[in-house]
Amino acid sequence: MSTAILTGPPVAGSSLEHDLRSLGFEVHVARDARDAWEAASVAAQTAPGERLALVDPRFVGHTHALRLALKDPRFDAGALPGVLGIAPSARAALGRLPAAGPDETADALEAEGVAVHRPELGVLVAAVPESAQERHEAREAVAAVDDEKVRLRSAVKSRDGFFTTFCISPYSRYLARWCARRGLTPNQVTTGSLLTALIAAACAATGERAGFVAAGVLLIASFVLDATDGQLARYDLQYSKLGAWLDATFDRAKEYAYYVGLALGASRGGDDVWALALGAMLLMTARHTVDFSFNESNAGVTGNASPTAALSGRLDSVGWTVWLRRMIILPIGERWALIAVLTAVTTPRITFVVLLIAGTLAACYTTAGRLLRSVSRRTPRTRQAAEGVGALTDSGILARGCARLLGGVRLPRFGPPALALLGTAVILATAWGAPVGSWWPVLAAAVYALLTGLSLVAPLTGPLDWLLPPLFRIAEYGTVLVLAARASADGALPAAYGLVAAVAYHHYDTVYRIRGGTGAPPRWLVSAVGGHEGRTVLVTVAAALWLGGGGPAEGIDGFGAFDLALTALAVVIAAVVLVESIRFWVSSHAPAVHDETGEPA
Repeated sequence: MSTAILTGPPVAGSSLEHDLRSLGFEVHVARDARDAWEAASVAAQTAPGERLALVDPRFVGHTHALRLALKDPRFDAGALPGVLGIAPSARAALGRLPAAGPDETADALEAEGVAVHRPELGVLVAAVPESAQERHEAREAVAAVDDEKVRLRSAVKSRDGFFTTFCISPYSRYLARWCARRGLTPNQVTTGSLLTALIAAACAATGERAGFVAAGVLLIASFVLDATDGQLARYDLQYSKLGAWLDATFDRAKEYAYYVGLALGASRGGDDVWALALGAMLLMTARHTVDFSFNESNAGVTGNASPTAALSGRLDSVGWTVWLRRMIILPIGERWALIAVLTAVTTPRITFVVLLIAGTLAACYTTAGRLLRSVSRRTPRTRQAAEGVGALTDSGILARGCARLLGGVRLPRFGPPALALLGTAVILATAWGAPVGSWWPVLAAAVYALLTGLSLVAPLTGPLDWLLPPLFRIAEYGTVLVLAARASADGALPAAYGLVAAVAYHHYDTVYRIRGGTGAPPRWLVSAVGGHEGRTVLVTVAAALWLGGGGPAEGIDGFGAFDLALTALAVVIAAVVLVESIRFWVSSHAPAVHDETGEPA
């Protein structure tokens, strides 16, 4: 329950009490506006777990303005002129303050260290008029603006892709309002989006043209729901910790599950595209890691004074270049539309080939821009940025041990990314060129672990050190892909896909924890799942044992021993990571942070 306390009798003709009740508040009215102690007494009598509001009875404004200040669960406190909302987490600080009105209490809370959110209202009105004339003018200003239109407009991200902005959001916002009026939650809509995508994958897995057409239609429907859940959260301020976790992970689960459906559908027609499906997952994860790592490397920096950043800013001021650049990077809307159309009218192989080509071009474009920004930037990177990039590397015991042993080595400016690139080239070239089942990839994996450890001997503050996480993703996922593709067993690539999917979840989970401001997963978790270099060594050892003459090649029920080894590793990693991830995201320490950046997903 939420309680709103009017600090005095309401003004005649005011709808303030009705507005507060419509927002779910039980309203208490202090008898005398000059007696702040009465309001404080009422506040003290409310349960500590209640959301509390202090409101000046003279307040005039839109209901949505009140909602933004009083109902947003992401903030400990919110304030407007004459209005203060206090979450249960800030009630302890309120008890230490002297009795005062809403504005004075808000200032005092800030002095106590409580962050008070003051929402940007735009055309919405929020005022405490002193005279009858001012009250009349404020009421006219309220009547002149339809706050429901403002609320609908603000439900849509201010920055998004072309397809989402012009083909989805014009109607999905009304679907979000329909859901809000029927009491549906964003989490329920998110779950509906996931189920729709899984049904789409099942349709694609039939291998029939009708199934492919249905899959394309359902994939677009899933994306509509995917846009709706965030818009519903913004429309009704229904942010939650669980919702942040679902929002952060389900997009990847839907897309990669759909790849599985396409691969299964192709296999029914006699076409094996598992290698293409795994390549698509590798490409998309590496692309996202470039975005995440580059953004993390700029943590704590207010701007980039490089000429490239200045040019990018100028291009953003020209309308057509903004949309062109957002389409080139192939964000989730454009990508899913491309996949849906190609699924319906072509084959899974063509779908994956076009997706890989378009994704590679997008990755080259975005990475080139980030490289130019980095080499020409003049602002040094902070230690916070170095720690974030270091956490994204997902380095385990082997790499950290090598880093400690080689701690006295001093690397040149571009030493860490050069070593990471060399290690990646060594392991991938050896996995590709060495005889199947030989021990050469194991030796290459050991060299890779040594080089990655050497790249971590110093804090990652260099201009291109943000390249380490994506290079490590390419090395690990690529090694699994190459070794599985060279195996003769039919189940090797599907097993490899499952392993990479489990590891990719761990990597995305790491990203969203850091984005939420709670830091990377605990060190024990990274060690328990081996780190990128440890898992690479394990996979190469399994290949040497069970793809060559050094051990039994056959497993059980037609599965090769190498397939079973990959499957077992995938199951163990998925179990450990999911249990710890779920524990984290449903705990009280996990943030209710949703992606509002408009960055490509």
